[in-house]
Amino acid sequence: MRTYIKLLLYWTASVSAVKHSLKYFYTASSQVPNFPEFVVVGMVDEVQMVQFDSNTMKAVSKQDWMKRNIDEQYWERETGGFVSAQQVFKANIEIAKQRFNQTGGVHIFQQMYGCEWDYVTNEVGGYEQFGYDGEDFIIFDLQTETWVAPKQQAVVTKHKWDSNKAFLTSVKNYYTQICPEWLKKYLNYGRSSLMRTVPPSLRLFLQKSSSSAISCHATGFYPNRAEMIWRKDGEETHEGVEIGEILTSNDGTFQMSVNLDLTSVKAEDWRRYDCVFQFSGINENVTTTLDKTAIRTNEASTEVPNITISSSPTAVPISVPIVTAALVLAVVALIGFIIYKKKTDTITSPGNDPEMSPSDAKFSSHGSSDITSKTQLMTD
Repeated sequence: MRTYIKLLLYWTASVSAVKHSLKYFYTASSQVPNFPEFVVVGMVDEVQMVQFDSNTMKAVSKQDWMKRNIDEQYWERETGGFVSAQQVFKANIEIAKQRFNQTGGVHIFQQMYGCEWDYVTNEVGGYEQFGYDGEDFIIFDLQTETWVAPKQQAVVTKHKWDSNKAFLTSVKNYYTQICPEWLKKYLNYGRSSLMRTVPPSLRLFLQKSSSSAISCHATGFYPNRAEMIWRKDGEETHEGVEIGEILTSNDGTFQMSVNLDLTSVKAEDWRRYDCVFQFSGINENVTTTLDKTAIRTNEASTEVPNITISSSPTAVPISVPIVTAALVLAVVALIGFIIYKKKTDTITSPGNDPEMSPSDAKFSSHGSSDITSKTQLMTD
C-alpha cells in the first residue's frame, strides 16, 4: 500500500493522545466518472464541519454548531476560496501530467494539511502534503522549514519553494499561529459536543472459537483519544496482546478492541487478567476482570452479554455525525484504481514543463478575511 494512502487513512481515523486537530483534504480528479472533479473536506477532531464539491459549487456546514456561530460572509469567502482552488488544482493535474510525460487517462491530485494543538502542553504543530495518483509528491517539513520531494518530478518545485524565504515564513506562520487559533475557535463553537466525554460499554467474548484469542471490545465512547490494555496481576502485560485500531461508529462515537491469547494459560488463572480502558488526560479507568464464565464464543447461540461500566465523566447525549466513511473509502479506492490505471497510460515525449510555484491567492480564508492565505500549487 502506498505511503499516501496510509497517511490518508491515518489522518482520518486517529489523532495523538492529548491533541486536538484541524485538517483539510483537497481532492481534484480528471476523467473519473460519477465522482466530483473537486472535493474539499474540513475536519475538527475527526468531525467533519465543512464540505465543498464541484457539483454544488458551494461551501456548506456539516455541523449545527458551525451554523449557529458562523455568519454568511464566512461561507461566501469559503466558497470563493474553494472555487479558486478548484481552478488551480485542475491546472496542477495538467502540470503533473507533463512532469510525468503522460497524456489523458484518469488522474488525481490531492493536498492534505492541518495543525494540532496539545491542550496539556500548549504545543502546536502542522503538516502539509501533496500527492499525485496515490503517491507522495511534495511534503513540507515544519521542523526544518523545507520541502521534501519524494519524486524526482517535484525537485524543481522543491528548489523554487525553498528559495522563497517569504513564502516559507508564511507557511510556518500559518501552521504555528493562524491554524491553531482557528482550531481553538472551532473547539469553542462545538464545545458541548467536541469536548464531551462519553465512557464506553465493555464486553468480553471469544472471537471465533473456544481456542481463539479473547477480545475485549469497547463501544460508544467519545472522544477517540483513548487506549485499551490488558493487565496481569495489576500490571500491564504485552505478552499475547494485539491492539486493534480505533474505529468510528455510525452515531459519531468510537469503538476498539484489544485481544489476548490465553491458550497457554490455565483456566484458574484467567481472573488474574483485567481489561482496562483509559481516556488520555483523565485518571479514571474503565476496568473489567476476565471471568471465564462470562465468556461466549461464536460457536454458541447464547447472546453476548454487555458489561456496561460507568466512570466519573458525564455522558452527554449528543450525536455528532462525522465525515462519511464512504467518502474516505471512495477516495482510497479511487487512488488504488489510478495506481493500477497508470500502468496502461499512454506515454508521450516530454513537452514543455510549466513550473509550479506557490501562490498568495486566498483560496480559503478558513473563517476570517484577516487570515493569511493558504498556499497552493499553481502555474506561473
